[in-house]
Amino acid sequence: MKILHLYYDIMNLYGDYGNVSVLERLIAQSGTDCEVVKKSLGDDVDFNDYGFVFIGSGTEKNQKLVLEDFKRLSDGFKAYIEADKPALLTGNSFEMLGKTITDCDGGEHSGLGMFDFTVTEQNKTRMTADAIFECEFLDRPLVGFVNKCSQITGITDHAFTVKRGLADNESDKTEGLKYKNLIGTHLTGPVVVKNPHFAEYLASQLISGEINSECLELAKKGFEVTLAELSKDN
Repeated sequence: MKILHLYYDIMNLYGDYGNVSVLERLIAQSGTDCEVVKKSLGDDVDFNDYGFVFIGSGTEKNQKLVLEDFKRLSDGFKAYIEADKPALLTGNSFEMLGKTITDCDGGEHSGLGMFDFTVTEQNKTRMTADAIFECEFLDRPLVGFVNKCSQITGITDHAFTVKRGLADNESDKTEGLKYKNLIGTHLTGPVVVKNPHFAEYLASQLISGEINSECLELAKKGFEVTLAELSKDN
């Protein structure tokens, strides 16, 4: 099993590398050899070599740098997703998959065009919040933190319903993107570290057989404490 950590060095806010580290350990502990391959700007990528793709969150400036580089890989990534292979994009990385990103100065950047949504940044203040997100593909909610400066409109394949925190935009109660086995969300924390049941879900997509989740026992206790605390104000 090979995991691709794409743009590992430039899209790595909020300890996002931890998402890959936990998944790697969980897969290895379950009896499957696992290798994390790190690629970044200018590197050649054959998505057929990988069973999982991860891209983390970056600054708005770095996101635009990565967006231009990602375009040369877009055909391969689109084929990878259409083949039902799993990917997780956290923070503002999944924003690159839409039609356009309008930056805080009004400049418009063409996205990969995989989906019809649009992104608009604002420069007045960042929007931050603790979060509880519910979804249909997990029997427990996800917890974490959102820190963004963007509003997204036009997503039709929603990943989450917002129980607490920030939605894609001020008029919605939904967040993120789920299409086939692609998940995109602004939820950080890192999200896989803080939500061990999510780690198990991802691992189950990558390997056959039983998941040995002994390494997640403390994380499971931490999740329950976090969920209980965040639920008090709701």
